Amino acid sequence: MAEQPSPPRAIGLAGAVLINLNGVIGSGIFALPALILAGVGTIAPLVVLAFAVLVLPPMLVLGKLSTGFDQSGGPQLYVERAFGPLAGFLAGWGLLGQNLAARAANFLVLVAYLAALFPVFDQPLVRSLTVAGLIGCFTALSMVGTRASVGGLWVGTLFKLGPILLVCVAGLLTNGVPQTVRLPVFSDVEAIALLLAYAYSGGHLVTVAAGEVADARRTVFRAILLNLAVIALFYAFVVWAYAAIDPPDVNADRPLASAGQAVLGTFGLAAISVAAIFSTGTNQLSYFVSMPRVLFGMAERGLLPAGLGRVHPRFLTPANAILAYAALVLVLALSGTFATLATFMVALEALVLLAAVLALPVLWRRRHFTITGWRAWAWGAVIAAAVAFELWMEAQAPVEALLPTLGVLLAGSLVYLLARQRGRTKKA
Repeated sequence: MAEQPSPPRAIGLAGAVLINLNGVIGSGIFALPALILAGVGTIAPLVVLAFAVLVLPPMLVLGKLSTGFDQSGGPQLYVERAFGPLAGFLAGWGLLGQNLAARAANFLVLVAYLAALFPVFDQPLVRSLTVAGLIGCFTALSMVGTRASVGGLWVGTLFKLGPILLVCVAGLLTNGVPQTVRLPVFSDVEAIALLLAYAYSGGHLVTVAAGEVADARRTVFRAILLNLAVIALFYAFVVWAYAAIDPPDVNADRPLASAGQAVLGTFGLAAISVAAIFSTGTNQLSYFVSMPRVLFGMAERGLLPAGLGRVHPRFLTPANAILAYAALVLVLALSGTFATLATFMVALEALVLLAAVLALPVLWRRRHFTITGWRAWAWGAVIAAAVAFELWMEAQAPVEALLPTLGVLLAGSLVYLLARQRGRTKKA
């Protein structure tokens, strides 16, 4: 039997940054400026930049881990190599569960944005058909090739960032730099910190698709750091411009749209509404491009059925993994069970990232990475800071989510052990 082809390494540095950027910037950007400004006042742009420094240690650790691997999987792969196949399976179980719930929820958000412009999308049957159609479109784009998917991201990003930057520049040219001084609300510091932590999350997304990145051991690390810098500057600029615009009549659900209307009238409102649709859409596409590669990588390494590791002979994409991912998102979105799953998974993503951070010292000790001299001390400090950050993130999970999280891990362990036992029985 002929060996199947491997997916081509079609993602360069620009494409890798683009995947990370769209993995970070979704629908949240349209509420972020008002929330940050209300919480920390005039110093909001500086706070946004300072928080990037706090996010840097875990990003550095994940970047360093990426230099040791050129396979797909990201945090799931790092945990598997450091702590064994069961831990790796549970990491994939947690990452995929949380991500599938988020994708299902975001498709409903995307349709809600469409309904705000065209009320027909608010009808239950039309909403369900639209969700199914959108999932079908994203699946098809992901299937026909990685280059096509990255091309779609370029177009979507233009329509996402273009209107936001237009409103921001127009606001600064019209109103000048912010003049009003607003004092921080110190009681909101922890809430604002958590908001920013989530606003920066997703900046390592391309690690899970490293198997399709050109010169992955160098490119992925550089893409993570470049993306963090771009995101920090973009967020700070948008918050600064929003403070300058200071819209008088703010729609609490869409404050950035209110800013667009204040500066450019109906055109500004429409431009930001279109940007919101493309922002959510490109965020979804980034994950459709990346997350099926977790299924694909796990199948290649024997943690999932081998069929999920099939590569399409014409398009050279992990076809079965993409179809399985899309089918799960569709079921969750149309059934409404994503809300329950999200509750179960809320603490798992931080737990997986904590395990991935801890994988670096384990693999370092096994000499998978060579870090000596002053670099050893520097990386030790970075790892300690990253562990502290991820522990803080884990502590933010609501107490009522901890028991379901434990249940999800136990269920995953049972599935893994039963699958292993079945495999042994077949071999016997």
